[in-house]
Amino acid sequence: MAEIQNGDIAEPPPIYRKESEAESRRKSVFENPLELDDVLVNELGQFGCFQLRNILLVALPIIASAFMSEYIFSAASVPHRCQIPECGENGKDFDYEPEWILNAVPVTDTGFSSCERYRPTGVNGSLDYCPANIFDQQNTVACDGYVYGRDNSVVYDFDLGCQEWLRALAGTLSSVGTLLVLPITGYISDRFGRRMALVISVFNLALFGLIRAFSVNYTMYLVLQLLQTTFGAGTFSSAYIFAAELVGPKYRVITSATSSSMFAVGQVVLGGVAWLVQPWRYMIMALHIPCFLIIIYFWILTESVRWLLAKQKYTEARAVLEKVAKVNNTYISDKSMDALMNPPPPPESASTNTNIIGAIIKSPVLLRRVCTTPIWWITTTFVYYGLSINSTSLSDTIYLNYILTCAVEIPGYVTAVLILDWIGRKATLSGGFFLSACCNIAFAFIPVDMTVFRLVIYLLGKFGISVVMTSMYLFTSELYPTEYRHSLLAFSSMIGRIGSISAPLTPALMEYWRGIPSMMFGAMAVLSGLLVLTQPETLGTKMPDTLAEAEALGKPESMLQKGN
Repeated sequence: MAEIQNGDIAEPPPIYRKESEAESRRKSVFENPLELDDVLVNELGQFGCFQLRNILLVALPIIASAFMSEYIFSAASVPHRCQIPECGENGKDFDYEPEWILNAVPVTDTGFSSCERYRPTGVNGSLDYCPANIFDQQNTVACDGYVYGRDNSVVYDFDLGCQEWLRALAGTLSSVGTLLVLPITGYISDRFGRRMALVISVFNLALFGLIRAFSVNYTMYLVLQLLQTTFGAGTFSSAYIFAAELVGPKYRVITSATSSSMFAVGQVVLGGVAWLVQPWRYMIMALHIPCFLIIIYFWILTESVRWLLAKQKYTEARAVLEKVAKVNNTYISDKSMDALMNPPPPPESASTNTNIIGAIIKSPVLLRRVCTTPIWWITTTFVYYGLSINSTSLSDTIYLNYILTCAVEIPGYVTAVLILDWIGRKATLSGGFFLSACCNIAFAFIPVDMTVFRLVIYLLGKFGISVVMTSMYLFTSELYPTEYRHSLLAFSSMIGRIGSISAPLTPALMEYWRGIPSMMFGAMAVLSGLLVLTQPETLGTKMPDTLAEAEALGKPESMLQKGN
């Protein structure tokens, strides 16, 4: 129906119409074959209502993808001490700090021992009367059983007292699953479509998460943790593709930062639910049951047009493009549509150098980068996840600490977007590493009683590594030539999983000195910050297409300036 504007009847913009001669001349500047990005920039719009709708829709699964980190609370460390049977304790549900406890348990810097007690002399007391003379306070023995300070953790349910490394295994297996999921999600996404990959990933996330709430032993809990991430951790990447694949080049960095911010929001939601629903089984159910609703996205989301074009599903691709034009109130011309639907076959003589290992060995520049960028990724995932996990040990307000530590990521992402094109990639990345390093090293020596100051420094450290998280993907991509970019970026990301796999084990090191994790985070960040400085600045240059162009980065006489 026509619209009335200023008293006149105006026809709405056509969705798919015959182009004029002027438009035909303008379209002739397109290169052959026509790229979807050209159509987005010149016709459909780089960021319109359709793209905004997609981002708002996929925000929910991105938020849900953060729920796989609930092991931080369900497998949280719980204060514990030895049972004292001589004083009437025959189970784990007794007063954690009775008046007589120091008669039976050695004193430590943080209170009293968690894993040792004084040797009994054979004389018994009671819960009301347990004097020191019934223990040999010159000798200690290991615990035979435990009394716990809280019951909202698998540590209590499955009696994991003094098995810190076993408890930390939950987080390590979660990170292992995120490594195993890469080929699974990639195959489903490329074979059956982005929409199918997203729905299957969310369903697995919800299903295995819900079943884990009914774990009868710790082995079952660990197996389900591994299965959930192995088959459900593709949720974030699948959702991100929907947000990014139909956005024009100008808005991709902002879209990436928005997606990362939604993940941070998911972590904040996780902390809030864990705070409100503290029994760990009910918390897991509260997080995962609503995720089943996202299955309806199979009928709501439109399949990625890039995937449809790549799979030569031109009828479906045409329908999506026409829908984008309608929602964005724009158009797509006959010529552009025909060019997208009928791409020319690749030249038979076209060949690419696929011997990537040989190219790396022959190029000292490329070899240095291949040895450098994975260290950035290891450090970033190690510090990022390590700070999130260790935040629960900052003080007794574990939920608030976690929420603040996750929320500070959002200004970190925004800051990276604002300064990447201002001060450059190297300054942003190395500055983020050095800021996080200084804060982590300083944190290790701040007295425990300076609670507020410790929290501020800790949050600044997380802010710094969040700036790195957003910048690292872009800078790494710009250092490698097109012919090897995807493979070497994937290699860096894969090696970077070492950091996320190691991070959950760091709380166990506090048993030896509470500052060990922070010093490790700081040392790794200093190393990576220095390694960033060994690479050329890529601001103001075009992304290199060939190895020669990549090797020329940073050389003034052969600088590849970006075109306008």
